Amino acid sequence: MSSTRSLPLQVVDSLKSAAAQMKTTKVLVGFDGFVDNILHVVKTRDSATKYTRVEKMTEFAEKIAEAAGLSANMEMVVQMRKLGGNGPIMANALGAYGSAITYIGNLGAPAINPVFAEFAEAATVHSIAEPGVTDAIEFDDGKLMFGKHETLREVNWANLTKHIPEKALLKIFSESQCIALVNWTMLTQMKGIFQKIATVIAPQLKGPKRILFFDLADPAKRSSEDIREVLRQIEKFEKYFRVILGLNLRESLQVGEVLGLRRIEEGHAAVTAHAVRLRELLNIDTVVVHPTHFAAAADVHGAMCVEGPFTPKPKITTGAGDHFNAGFCMGRILDLDLDQSLQLGVATSGYYVRNAKSPKVPDLIKFLKTL
Repeated sequence: MSSTRSLPLQVVDSLKSAAAQMKTTKVLVGFDGFVDNILHVVKTRDSATKYTRVEKMTEFAEKIAEAAGLSANMEMVVQMRKLGGNGPIMANALGAYGSAITYIGNLGAPAINPVFAEFAEAATVHSIAEPGVTDAIEFDDGKLMFGKHETLREVNWANLTKHIPEKALLKIFSESQCIALVNWTMLTQMKGIFQKIATVIAPQLKGPKRILFFDLADPAKRSSEDIREVLRQIEKFEKYFRVILGLNLRESLQVGEVLGLRRIEEGHAAVTAHAVRLRELLNIDTVVVHPTHFAAAADVHGAMCVEGPFTPKPKITTGAGDHFNAGFCMGRILDLDLDQSLQLGVATSGYYVRNAKSPKVPDLIKFLKTL
């Protein structure tokens, strides 16, 4: 491949060459599931159908502060109701590439919730409980997510193996080139699931090491000891897998603090160096950190940083990180170089926030040509 071609065009060439491989790739994702209500806050209402929204989080915070000691009535308008949860969104994005997806999680029981109906037709789905619900209030500069998590307690090893016996679960893991285990923060029984995968499933896997991707998903509300313990668990998986830990900037700072690192500045070089240090301390294959405007990663061969196609007016932001994770993991599955994997990640996320849908490969190729 010519080094004179820009990085986005190099990825275009790689995607064209890997079209057949993507269609034969098998990926396992689990274990959460949410119904996402995407909401806007009404600032002023002009008519039954026309209103002006609150665009900035700071403005919303001011409205709340003004109501302290009094009361306030704030109207919210549902923009869309969609499948949610880190796992389903990431799996949906991977499936859009044409790969065969197996999903395990709480998508409805005994029947699949209608919001997951299309997803369940495109993927092989094993639902073990009712989904949670997230109300995601979106602003131009961020989002606030309010979750109802009671049903997530049913995501545990006993209930998992009740629906999928260990022998069948081993077969699913064996057939998957990549496994993504996400949303550790909200799934409070993941410690036990990780222990069982490490002791029951992983030692029986044959052949080359599979990719095992982890997304902690905003661990701020978990204790430092909990975070330290899950990092130890993740490190131990490296014996059986090529482990990737995916972090947004805030998560990377939280993990760094637990590991005793100083707080970093938010520039490209500092974040890239931070990814290198985290990977060294955790002793795993890859650490990837994706702030809003760019992404950086470190693996056993070195470190790279790639600028993202940032837009100040996204159609949707909930799920942007999950789309980045899907793109990056697909790059690793295809054995692309680290910089191409990062480019595929930021392009997949960039297309999604502009169009509020997961890109298919032709969409992605067209988008990459504009970068």
